[in-house]
Amino acid sequence: MADLVPFPRTPRPARPRPGDPEPLWRHLLGDQLRRRRHGRDETLTETAANAGVSPQYLSEVERGLKEPSSEMIAAIAGALDTSLIELTSAVADELRQTTPAPASAALSAARSPRGAFALAA
Repeated sequence: MADLVPFPRTPRPARPRPGDPEPLWRHLLGDQLRRRRHGRDETLTETAANAGVSPQYLSEVERGLKEPSSEMIAAIAGALDTSLIELTSAVADELRQTTPAPASAALSAARSPRGAFALAA
């Protein structure tokens, strides 16, 4: 009999490549919710029941297909024993790590020979 060899999950790139679109809040929120749910070893059905939403809705939120209201986010966060502020802070931290610095920051970093900032046209 053959041995089963699990394939490792392909990790998402830590930094987007130049030209990649900025990640959407709902995608990062969904990823954060899914990781927290998996960390608790809960099924979609269990977490959805605790949050008072349908498993289909929670699945769509986790996949970034729905943009839930703050009330829904709070309900799902509560079902995962976390607060809205902890959840949104984690998503914001992840967004900071995956988003390149704005172009305006690169422009202001260029200095003229006199030490003043120069803007490129």
